[in-house]
Amino acid sequence: MRRPWFTALLILPWLACSLSASALEPEVQAAKDEGMRLWGQHEWIKMQPYLEQAAEAGDVEAMYYLGEATRLLGRGLTEEVMGWYLKAAEQGDPYAMLRLFQGGACIAGDECPEDAEGWREKALAETLPRAEAGDTDAMLALYHVYRLMDDRGEGVDWLEKSAEQGNSEAQTRLGKSILDGQGWYFLKSRRLEAAEGWLRKAAEQGYVPGMIALTSVLDDLDKNKELWEWILEASKRGSRIARVVYGECLVNPEREAYCQAKKDVVRGWAILQAVVEEVDDRTARYIMESNRDRLTPGQLSQAEAMVDEWLNRQPPLSNFPPRFGF
Repeated sequence: MRRPWFTALLILPWLACSLSASALEPEVQAAKDEGMRLWGQHEWIKMQPYLEQAAEAGDVEAMYYLGEATRLLGRGLTEEVMGWYLKAAEQGDPYAMLRLFQGGACIAGDECPEDAEGWREKALAETLPRAEAGDTDAMLALYHVYRLMDDRGEGVDWLEKSAEQGNSEAQTRLGKSILDGQGWYFLKSRRLEAAEGWLRKAAEQGYVPGMIALTSVLDDLDKNKELWEWILEASKRGSRIARVVYGECLVNPEREAYCQAKKDVVRGWAILQAVVEEVDDRTARYIMESNRDRLTPGQLSQAEAMVDEWLNRQPPLSNFPPRFGF
């Protein structure tokens, strides 16, 4: 079933932006914020009632992530998932269009755009004009569009343009792509340096996934002091994995060279316990089980009294999952 309302979107390309950016009522915005917090913690069932409130109020981002949540629960492109993606696609979301393509909506669900051959082509038609007008988020989206059209070279060109114009997500993806083998570098050290440059740009803009990716490169380059500084910064900004590393290094600083911290088993234990209580983190739980003999009963009691200091800090702990790509 082809949808004539997509024709209007070509005539009014600004519609998606205006609808997506429209202000929600305070209570609906609060529900969306809670839903996105749960999304960041991979709570794909718990997040849905909150995001449904925002989606019903017309929030495109909420529509897309409701589709993502149900998809990630392993349910495939069900009628429910397709419904949310279609609603987001109706308002111009290119990632929803790409999910519809990946799920075979045109074939399996007979849901195709009226004015394009398929959902990839629709995403290209919607996104290319905005990218050419200088929208760096659209440039990044084109990377994914062209990749799914088997034109990786064109996609990388747009990714590089987005990164060069300061998009921190694009900078992070470009840096990680270089680490994964993109481009020609005669020496591994040159590849690491190239990736480091892009990841540093993203990290310096406060982009937490860029910070975490940068720490991996700094580890390979034996830049332990700087690596530790980025771990602390990422922890402050809500990175779950950075918070766990911080706690572990306080409990057992001899474990890794990058643990540039003075031993503080009480504080480290409190941090790990807070992570377990907040997000039921299995890594933190394993570290605690492996290091329990490092604390005396008295130190365990002190740590227990300190847990509240580290529990539910702002910003909330998150895995910072990507918008598209897994």
